Parts: sequence; C-alpha cells; structure tokens
Amino acid sequence: MEVKYLQKIAEKLNLSVKQIASVFQLQAEGATIPFMARYRKEATGNLDEVEIGNTVEEIKYFSELDKRKETVLKTIEAAGKLSPELKQRIENTWDATALEDIYLPFKPKRKTRSTQAIEKGLEPLAQLLFAQGSLDANSEAEKYLNDQVKDTKEALQGARDIIAEWISEHEQSRNKVRQLFTETAVLSSKVVSSKKDEEAAQTYRDYFDFSEPLQQSPSHRILAIRRGEKEGFLMMDLKIDNQMAIDELNRIFVKGQHSASAEVKKAVEDSLDRLLKPSIENEFRLISKNKADEEAIQVFTENLRQLLLASPLGSKAVLALDPGFRTGCKLVCLDAQGNLVHNTAIYPHPPQNDTNKSIAELKFLVEKYHIEAIGIGNGTAGRETEQLVRGIDFGRPISVFQVNESGASIYSASEAAREEFPDHDVTVRGAVSIGRRLLDPLSELVKIDAKSIGVGQYQHDVNQTKLKDALDRVVESAVNFVGVDVNTASRHLLVYVSGLSATLAKNIVDYRAKEGPFKTRQELKKVPMMGPKSYEQCAGFLRIPGASNPLDNSSVHPESYHVVESMAKDLQASLEELIKQSELRKKINRKQYVNEKIGEYTIEDILKELEKPGRDPRAAIEEFRFDETIKTIEDLKPGMSVPGLITNITNFGAFVDIGVKQDGLVHISQLSNTYVSDPNQVVKLGQKVKVTVTEVDVARKRIALTMKDGSRAAEPRQQSAPARKPAGPMQKQVKKEEPLNAFQAKLMELKKKFD
Repeated sequence: MEVKYLQKIAEKLNLSVKQIASVFQLQAEGATIPFMARYRKEATGNLDEVEIGNTVEEIKYFSELDKRKETVLKTIEAAGKLSPELKQRIENTWDATALEDIYLPFKPKRKTRSTQAIEKGLEPLAQLLFAQGSLDANSEAEKYLNDQVKDTKEALQGARDIIAEWISEHEQSRNKVRQLFTETAVLSSKVVSSKKDEEAAQTYRDYFDFSEPLQQSPSHRILAIRRGEKEGFLMMDLKIDNQMAIDELNRIFVKGQHSASAEVKKAVEDSLDRLLKPSIENEFRLISKNKADEEAIQVFTENLRQLLLASPLGSKAVLALDPGFRTGCKLVCLDAQGNLVHNTAIYPHPPQNDTNKSIAELKFLVEKYHIEAIGIGNGTAGRETEQLVRGIDFGRPISVFQVNESGASIYSASEAAREEFPDHDVTVRGAVSIGRRLLDPLSELVKIDAKSIGVGQYQHDVNQTKLKDALDRVVESAVNFVGVDVNTASRHLLVYVSGLSATLAKNIVDYRAKEGPFKTRQELKKVPMMGPKSYEQCAGFLRIPGASNPLDNSSVHPESYHVVESMAKDLQASLEELIKQSELRKKINRKQYVNEKIGEYTIEDILKELEKPGRDPRAAIEEFRFDETIKTIEDLKPGMSVPGLITNITNFGAFVDIGVKQDGLVHISQLSNTYVSDPNQVVKLGQKVKVTVTEVDVARKRIALTMKDGSRAAEPRQQSAPARKPAGPMQKQVKKEEPLNAFQAKLMELKKKFD
C-alpha cells in the first residue's frame, strides 16, 4: 500500500504512520487481530483490538478505493478524455463518493433523454443556451430543426434535457443537494391505503402517518420503516424543500434574465425533480440504511460479546432440565467435562402432576452422579420447575441456576448436534445444550448461529454479510481472550482460535482422538497441516492443563518461554517456584530482559500472566432468584420493586426478565437518575438488577420498569475483552427523549414482533 494511503489512515484514526504500516505488514504476513493485539504490541505500539480492527477496515477501504481509481482511469483514458489535470484530481481523491462524482460525466450511459437529444444534433444548442449570452432562444432553436426535430419547442426541450443531465452530473450541484439532505431531510412514511386494515399492517400503525428529521431518526426506527416498506404496508420517503434546492441551484447555474436563462431555469427544475433529487435520495436511503445497520450490528455484537463472556460454572457435574408441561421435563446428567452420562424425563407438572415420583428421581440422580449444580432452562415451565427443585432437600447444598435457553432448539436440530448425539433425539440434545451453557457458555454458544441467540435488534434486516463478519470477529475475540483447553475443546470452538482453519480444527480433534491428549504445545506441530505460521498464530491461545511445562497452560507464547526460563535461572529458581512465589518475581529486573525482539510491553504481559497462569478471566458465577411471590404478569402492580436479569440491551433501553415469561422494558431515560447516552454504560447482559414496576398492560403483555430513585442497577460486571466500535464517520445520533409510556409501549410491541 502506498505511503500516501498510510498517512491518510493515520490522520483519520489519530495514529502514527509507523503503527498503520506495522498492522498492514503483519496482516499481509497472515497475522490475526487477536494475535497482533496480544503478541505484537511492540510492532503496533500497543494498539488494542478495536484500534487494530479499525485500521484493518480502513486499509480495506483504501485498497478497494485504489482498485476503483484504476478502473475509472482506464475507462476515461479509453474514451480519450483523460487530461493530466483530471488524472491528478482522481489520484488525489480520498473519498469514494467524490470519486464517483468526478467519474459520472464520463461514465458509459444507457440511453437517456439527453443522449437522444444529442443524437438529434442538439448539443450545440444546449451549449449556447447554457452559456446564457444575450441571444434569443427561439431564434437559435430554429437553426437546429431537421428530420428528427420538427419545431422549436422540440428543439428547446431537447436542449433542456441535455442541460438537465449536465446539471445532475455537476459536482457542485450534487454536493449542494447533498448538503440540503444532510441538514434538512425529513424521513416520512405513509400507510398503503389498500392494506391499512390488514392485521399484519397493525405492527406498523405508528408509522401510518409519520414524519421526523432524518438526522434524529434512530436506527431501530429506520429499520422498522424500511421493513414495513419491504413488506408492502408502508411507503417511505425522504423529503427536502424543493424551492430551497431550486434557489440554490439557480444561484450556481442561472446568469442574468435573458431568454436563454429562462431555459436554464426550466432545466434546473427538471434536473432536480427528475435526476438530481432521486439520485441523492437513493444515496441517502443507502447512507441511512448503512448507518442504521452499523448501529444495529454494534448493539448485537456488544450483546453477543457479553453473552459469550458470561460467567462459567466450571468443571462440575451438573443435572440439566429442559422444562415443559404436557411433554414433561427432559433431564440429562453431565460429568465435569460436559459428557452425557444419563438422560430421562420427569412429569411433575400438569396434566400428569407426577410430583412425588419426579422428586424421588431427582434426588436419586443427584446422589448417583454426584451432581454439584442444577441448571434449568428459562422457557415454558421454567419458574415452576425451579420452584420444585429449590424445594427439594438433597441432603447437601446444590446450587440451582436458571439458564437462558435461546437458540438451544436451533442447536438441537443442527448437524453439529446430530453428529455429536446421533442416537438421541432433539429433546435430549436441547437439555445437554442447557447444561453445557451452564458449565461454559462460550464453548457451547459457538455451536449456534449467533443470529439465533436472541440478543439482537432487527438482525434480519441489516446487511447479512457485514453482520456475519462482525459477529465472527466478536466470537474470535472472545474465544482468544479466554483461551482454549486444546484437550477438551470441540472443533466448533477451535475454529475461532487465531490461525486455525476449519480443516486444522478438525485435524486437532482427530489427532487428539487417535494419539490421546496433547502433553505439550510443541506436540501441536505434529498435527497434519500445522505449519510454522499457523503454530505461531494459535499456540499462545491454546492451553494444556497439567502440562509438564506450566507455561503451556498460560498465555505466555512459546516464542517467549526462553525469557521466563532466563528469569528463573537468574534467580536460581525453577519455573514452578517463579510462578508460585510472588516475592521471587518482585526481584526481577524488567529492563534486563528487553532486547530488539522483546520489548517492555511483552515483559509486562509475561509478568502479569505469571501471577495467575491459566486463570479464566471471566467473573465467577453467582446464583440468582426471582421474587417467588410473583409468577405471572397478573401478579405485578405499579410500585413493586423486584429483582431481574438483563436479557437484551438496545440503543433505546434494556429488557429485563423478572420471572413472568414477559420481559419488561427499562427505557434509556429510566436506567439512571443521571443522563445516559449508551445503555451499555449502565448495564450488562446477564446482570442482576433491582427494578420498580411503573406500568402493566396485561392485555397487551407490556411491562414498563424503572431503575431510577430507590431502584438502581448492581455494579456492572467488568469485562477485559475490548468492545469493537465501528470505524468511519457514522456515529450514533443522540436523540431527545420521547414521552416515556408511549415510547416504551411502542418498543415493547416491536420487540415482541421482531426479535
């Protein structure tokens, strides 16, 4: 990549050219974002994943822009219209939109009214009129009558068509109309009258006659209106003041009060109505869609990150229940590694009401399989099953957890589940997934399409390619942040480890099955297709608990083992002693080990890891209980203060499970006694909160909640994994708060319909 592009990216991201060049070089060599952020801090100047990710996106943008410039230059040159000045303008353009504006007059065209007029020989007339000298338009038009042009009226119309196209392709006029759209565009929607009374149309009734400034439209509203338009219930429009636009264009193109000027005025109005406004409106439709997509994807990725990094139970034997009424509760017992050791079903609820037998079965299985914790899916009959289990005396303490089962049914019917449990049906697989989510949410959730997990906002309406790329990056980031036990990880988890392809992940699992557990990281080199680059990228993120070399179960990269060994040798201690004795580590002279290849950042990371080698960075799991006196929405009354769990976070607030099978909404204005611009500043997914009920609509299953006044959030869980932010100029608009109750009601209904 040329230096001028590196300089431009550095200016845009407020980084040094050296940092941008290093990221570019490392990426070209096959380095992943997690690897660069963790093991190449000296090269990147200690950039984090967000900064590296933004740099990678900018490199991609400018690389694609460079390719587009080549195409544009070749096309214009082939047409014989490439002047040295034009070539320089194109080469010095940094913006894709500006490049397309420069190219537009030279772009090969389909047949238009302008091209037809040119074919009739009217271009010289258009040039004369556009120059707006003191000529008589009609007299000049008579000179261009021929077999194809019958009268002056037709001649002038053809000339105006040509001028209108010139105006629509003029950079200044396009930028002026863009400015008006940017500053004054109004987003409006109308109901399609023939479909107004259809039941499906009622989802969009708030947008039957809707209008607001585009600048103030939040992403969820833009996506909702676009969905309504796509489904045929709404007509969306972006409006500007036409007269204001005409006045601005007249100031650019109209000179004097001659008859030619009058023709140019007509051409201006025609150009705006027929060419300019539709073109720029489509541009802004796309811009607003892309902006809404970015915000929705950001909401989804941040929620997914928090869900993936949810607290794990760890290696313990668990009993998992997938609750149900008529079909019973599917029950599985898993060992500490998540292997299925037993499955059955119990029927404690109506219509069977076989409570005593169910209790006896649960007590028997807890004792037989040395169960240490019980996980219960939070779907149908979840509260009733939890109440039953908590009422059982197992003779010893047994932790009980409700587990979010969103997407478990997707996994249970997937190829991955069929491959793992070919002899069990979907009900058993679903219960296994619930149990494994309790043991390690990250390891289990990577098996499910992220869009099925249920923590997004209009995820099916956004650009699916961009969404998939963003979600894959989040999963990759989370997996590498936590690290992976190479001897227990599934291929579905391994594929997200830095440097591992799907083939390599499968080869690791196959090697493990054939040769037994890996004993050292060095042994990874024996895996088929594991080359030096792949090993370099993945080794630091793969853990081997119980390895003879304790560093193999740490985030210290094998390329730095010699540094730790030197530290131990210089202190006349073993590696084990160096790790266990903090007083010993305090004697280390950091600068002694800094050289050309290993800098202060790496030494600092090594010493931090020696304090807690292999420790899971996720927070410890805690039990949670709903208010046992509240089981249905009918039990709720305004003013009640109840415990809850954050289940979804959007730009407009947070949804909270309070145990009544219908999440309540805490609007962003009700999250705190102080102003909140981003709900993620206050709450985290899965966080325990105390909320107060402000409004209950039983008929429409709407619950409005607040965390203001006496109700407040618990302290947010601290996560160390970096949250990705979108690069570029698309920044979130801060919108003035709307009336609370109406807004809450509207958004809760949208959540129910669309999530």
